[in-house]
Amino acid sequence: MSSSSPYYLKGSPLNVRLNRVIGWLARHGLSLAGTAEMSVPGRKSGKMQRIPVNPHTYDGGQYLVSARGHSQWVRNMRAAGGGELRVGRKVRTFTAVELPDAEKLPMLRTYLDKWGWEVNQYFDGVTATSSDEEIVACAPDHPVFRITVTN
Repeated sequence: MSSSSPYYLKGSPLNVRLNRVIGWLARHGLSLAGTAEMSVPGRKSGKMQRIPVNPHTYDGGQYLVSARGHSQWVRNMRAAGGGELRVGRKVRTFTAVELPDAEKLPMLRTYLDKWGWEVNQYFDGVTATSSDEEIVACAPDHPVFRITVTN
């Protein structure tokens, strides 16, 4: 990837299989540590794309973080401005607003504190205990959306 390309770390075949299992579990009502299955319309096809996510609550707000960077779901979310979160039969429709990098520091730190066991590998050595400067430096590589549930 060139230095001008946005950061994105593609999942390994094992990660892809695990995501399918975690998504299937959430779709059928079993949330592992708070995971949910997100559906967002494809920006070109319009067809709902599904992916497991780790919704994160910080300071009274709910957020979605793309640990792997500027992924397809991020690009779809930017185009659609929202989607659905599902755990079993409970479906929550939401709108999403992307945070500017300058607002990400405290939210990313708490996200890494809660989900680091799963996502640290995608943050290139940055953890919840890293300095503010290190977290700020990685912020552009990890899109964050504030979500507002509408139903």
